[in-house]
Amino acid sequence: MKNSQIKSPAQTIRKKSFLPVREVIFLLLYLAGIVCAESLTLPLEKRPEWLQRDGIVMAGSWEPLFFRVRRDGSEGYTPTAEQRAAYLREHSPEIIDQLKGMGVNFIMMHCYKGAGMEMERESMADAVEFARLCHDAGLRVGVYNDSGTLLWEPLFKEVPQAEDWVLLKKNGNPRTYGGATYRYYWNRNHPDAQAFCRQIVRFAVNEIGTDLLHFDNYIVGPGRDVNSVLRFRRYLRRTFPSERLRKMGIDDLDNVQPPMTGPPDNLLRRAWLNFSCQSLADSYHDMSRYARSLRKDILMECNPRGPGGYIRPHMDHGRLLTGGEAFWDEGRHTGYYDGDLYTRIRTYKVARRMENAAFAYTTTPLAMAESMAFNRDCLGCICWFEYGRITNYPGRRGKAVVPETAPFVRFFHKRRDLLRNTEVIADVAVLRSFPSQVFADSKYAKLTSQAEQVLIDNHLCFQIIYNQHLDDLKRYRLLVLAGCVALSDRHIKQIEEYVESGGRVCIVGPVATHNEWMLPRKKPLLERLPSSQVVRITEKGDILDAVRLGCANELSLSVRTEAGPELGVELTEQKGRQLVHLVNYRSDKPGKKTPVKDIVVRLFLPAGRHARTVCLASPERKQDLRLPFKEQAGFVTFTVPKVDIYEIAVVTME
Repeated sequence: MKNSQIKSPAQTIRKKSFLPVREVIFLLLYLAGIVCAESLTLPLEKRPEWLQRDGIVMAGSWEPLFFRVRRDGSEGYTPTAEQRAAYLREHSPEIIDQLKGMGVNFIMMHCYKGAGMEMERESMADAVEFARLCHDAGLRVGVYNDSGTLLWEPLFKEVPQAEDWVLLKKNGNPRTYGGATYRYYWNRNHPDAQAFCRQIVRFAVNEIGTDLLHFDNYIVGPGRDVNSVLRFRRYLRRTFPSERLRKMGIDDLDNVQPPMTGPPDNLLRRAWLNFSCQSLADSYHDMSRYARSLRKDILMECNPRGPGGYIRPHMDHGRLLTGGEAFWDEGRHTGYYDGDLYTRIRTYKVARRMENAAFAYTTTPLAMAESMAFNRDCLGCICWFEYGRITNYPGRRGKAVVPETAPFVRFFHKRRDLLRNTEVIADVAVLRSFPSQVFADSKYAKLTSQAEQVLIDNHLCFQIIYNQHLDDLKRYRLLVLAGCVALSDRHIKQIEEYVESGGRVCIVGPVATHNEWMLPRKKPLLERLPSSQVVRITEKGDILDAVRLGCANELSLSVRTEAGPELGVELTEQKGRQLVHLVNYRSDKPGKKTPVKDIVVRLFLPAGRHARTVCLASPERKQDLRLPFKEQAGFVTFTVPKVDIYEIAVVTME
């Protein structure tokens, strides 16, 4: 096909009124339940042994050469001689040696960007050779397997039918990657597109021998293309009875169009939001299943951005992350912006509860400290090495790597004994109820976020949970339902069973006034919970006092400090010891980098256990420091003299 003959995807798709038989069969299988909702996240014991042993210290350079040319302003994809020479240096043993010298043990590299296998043949062959060099040097490898977009000009020449894979906006035009109009988002649920993507997965696993597959831009769900529309209509048919559809104003499903914009103030719009989130998760799970058919322990990772303060369709981390072992948060870096502190604590807490690791750019001592304290088996991406120039961030914005990070990288490697095989201790679970956050008034999502922030600021031990975690509440002493106005009958029953078994609930604002579709109930069902095990406050009530009361003022960890929210605290445990992680966010405050001093820690000891020693370990000190402590009534109390950036208080028990 010549360029002059290429029709726009909108023109092509508007002419189609039916789907290929193969696609119809796929949809029928989907509706029959072939695509199921089980978690595909590998249990820790089934993951590669090196992951827990060594953890991940990442360096990245995952843009193929031809794409960089277009990204940096060219109208085409042909590199200059200088660019090609620099690209070759980037893939040399010398660069690998430099990265290893910095403590890097994992390379995130290129494989496929979306231009077609013919266009990318040379680049993919380069990836095979570079992965071999990395593996020979003892490094692990992850590959950029899918960008979520099509570089449509070269791809449509190679695969003309790919025009049918493009996601369309409400107006029928292709959805572009922002201002990069040479990139179109593709429908991750289109069976032909998935079949093409499986070829890339197979190449990455079998030819490159990658240890991890990276799927970028997991942020866009279905659109107005034919495939998406028909899938949505079939979803409506299997989800709602005819009577309910008629109440929704639907007499003929064949005429329904996805309500892609607008507030969730009607059932059709809510159904679309739920369908979109599930579609995105299903597509990730499909790729995971296929990759695991090739190698059982391949690690899967996607980039849906960080979870933020609430659920933002089409990204429901609670569903999506059950497809793999890691995800990216490329949002704002940890530190101060215009005087306000930004942390990734929520990202890491979600990652921990979902048995994932979070990938982030950790290019400062503070960011590395935060990742060690809250993340699992991953320090983060500490540098970028495009064109052989090693910097702290991708592209032209990158600057020299900060030498002050070196002790933190060494600590991550040398003190793996403090970081591997740890579990978070949490007294409290805060529920992110999908229907409450997505279908209800936004004030309820903000109330959930407020509860999370109060617990972060006051150093309480908690985890963020999603709907599916309500079947495993026994690990928590208290469940916080803040802004959870919409709950299903099943979720209500799970909460009631938790209370019957001795669990306690803190309710902030109205609860369970609506069902899972935000349809009002005749009366809130959770009102029948015994008052002796429930703490209820209004939306404007004191959440901290309510949580403390719900825990009978006997928290696993209490921390007294004048620093307040500027001190980050996490509590983990290993066999025979508990670890209190202390992160000083003041260390990144412009013009005021001061230590936090005289932190009084009160830690609950498991029944029958006694403290033997309390030691402080830090990247900023060569030797551990022993601390005096007192033990009384099942608690051990000690004072941490100061935290410059990061300290771990290790309480060994007998």
